[in-house]
Amino acid sequence: MFIQIKDLQYKYKNAKEAVIKDFCLDIERGEIVSILGESGSGKSTILRLIAGLECPQNGTINICGETVCNRSCFIPPEKRGIGFVFQDYALFPHMTVAKNIQFGLKKKSRQDKRERLEEMLKLVNLTDFANRFPHELSGGQQQRVALARALAPEPSLLILDEPFSNLDAALQEKIRGELREIIKKTGITSIFVTHDKEDAIAMADRIVYIDNGKVKTSVGRVEKQRPVLSLVNH
Repeated sequence: MFIQIKDLQYKYKNAKEAVIKDFCLDIERGEIVSILGESGSGKSTILRLIAGLECPQNGTINICGETVCNRSCFIPPEKRGIGFVFQDYALFPHMTVAKNIQFGLKKKSRQDKRERLEEMLKLVNLTDFANRFPHELSGGQQQRVALARALAPEPSLLILDEPFSNLDAALQEKIRGELREIIKKTGITSIFVTHDKEDAIAMADRIVYIDNGKVKTSVGRVEKQRPVLSLVNH
């Protein structure tokens, strides 16, 4: 199993009760899993615990055979090999698309950076937008830049926090299929959280329903006949 989360517990400082309670989840390599739940159910906290942005009071997280967190071990976020796409994309406004994507490639040579940039721009269909700034892009384009930036360092795991919440309904419906297609092309294991069941159905191989910090149930993907989506520059 590529990711193993066992008996995870977490309580915010000064909170009366734990927000995450005995949370367990196994994920296979290359699987796209959605954690679906209402506001306050603990879904975003799970992502922060996996990423290392929070430290649980109990439980174990293993990624690709390595324990990144338990009672005696805590590997910091920058050493976990995880790509994170934030809800607001968190692009650097003073940097071009190219500079944003190359931000996490500091240890690579100039040639390697250029080659990886070209690969990422082609993957997200933004080859002609390398010199644009975030404010010159649509919401859908900004999302794809954020995705390319997260994928550029070749992380072992990709996590996304409410990836469609900043898009209008029409664009949201169109782009979620495109995002799934991009992620499946890379083969990267991915976890995303959402409160929207339609997003989860369109994107995920498996939906994990969470309520009050615990897994309620897990449902596999039901394939639907859908038209092939072409990546257009939204």
